Amino acid sequence: MARCNNQEEILSAAIPLFSASGYAGVSMRDIARACHLNVGSLYHHFRDKQHLHLAAIQQAFTDRSAPLLEILDGTEPPLQRLTHMIDLFCHLLSKDQTFSRLIQRELLDADEVRLKFLADHVFGKFSNTLNSLCRELNPQFDPALLANSIIGMIIYLFQSAPLRKNLFGFREEHEQPEIISQHLQQLLCQGLNQPTSIRGIA
Repeated sequence: MARCNNQEEILSAAIPLFSASGYAGVSMRDIARACHLNVGSLYHHFRDKQHLHLAAIQQAFTDRSAPLLEILDGTEPPLQRLTHMIDLFCHLLSKDQTFSRLIQRELLDADEVRLKFLADHVFGKFSNTLNSLCRELNPQFDPALLANSIIGMIIYLFQSAPLRKNLFGFREEHEQPEIISQHLQQLLCQGLNQPTSIRGIA
């Protein structure tokens, strides 16, 4: 990798490090080495490791959430927006293990300061938009719990893949994002008392 010349390039180099080793497992020296910089140059851009780490997560999520938000903010009927969002999210997690691990690391670390920042400045808009969609889908459900349940199911099915391969009933097709997406769409359509309108599902 070439020398990092700006904040964006530094964050791009730091994201896979934090994803692989977590906040505590990565030092400013590690990041400087990956960026081909001296440590002092990092402090010119970021005042400490925590600010660099939060900026890295913010960049990682912003880059990946933009197309998801575009779907949620669209003009399609609520059910179609939900199913299209699920499909895109499944393909995103399938292709981008770095992003999936980064989310898991933050949940496991459970640092209150970082989690509050993430809730306010990183995941907030996506969460609010999905909450609004859930309210449209079925007002009988608590929209916040429903939104968290949807995201939780999607993320868990990808993060638990190494374990699921060894559990009873596993088939190779269960690793395909299309199969996971269709399963979740059917499950949610039936749970929300919505007509199943997913291509390929009877």
